[in-house]
Amino acid sequence: MSGLPSAVPHGLTGRRVEATEPLDISGDGRETAEAVRFLRECQSLGLTVSWRATGRPSYDLGVLRHLPPPTRAPADRGGWDAWRTGHAHGILYHRRGPGFVTVLDRRQQGTAVRLTLDHPVLHAAFLRLLEPTPLEVLDATQREAAELLTAERLVLVCGGWAVALPPRIRQWPVPCTAI
Repeated sequence: MSGLPSAVPHGLTGRRVEATEPLDISGDGRETAEAVRFLRECQSLGLTVSWRATGRPSYDLGVLRHLPPPTRAPADRGGWDAWRTGHAHGILYHRRGPGFVTVLDRRQQGTAVRLTLDHPVLHAAFLRLLEPTPLEVLDATQREAAELLTAERLVLVCGGWAVALPPRIRQWPVPCTAI
């Protein structure tokens, strides 16, 4: 058991994982949310990921620069090169405490934002959105929380589905002071 979501077919060898099919990151719905979740969990476990991208993103690729970039991207260069050069381990992650989540966001070069999600509704919404979730199943309060988290670039909403972006880092590279 790799601990990775089974929605994305993959093979795992040691600390390396390979997605066996291209991941759709177009932003059209559940497939994108599942792909983001898969990449987030690979990042969380400190795995090296090999994957191919398909689809033209309908959102700013900058929200994903904390995730492992594709080894092969579509011919349209768009934001793919910026993702590849801007990617670094640990530029966005979350830590959990009793009744709160702390997020560190350094995706924007030269800035570091630390957020503490301790409001019960925000905290619960963040934890729920760790699993790809259709917006239609959320009540009005949860949808409002999802909108706030999206505005802070902590949640990606795509095609009626939402998924939290910050991984919970379980493995830091050695030496971890390099981050």
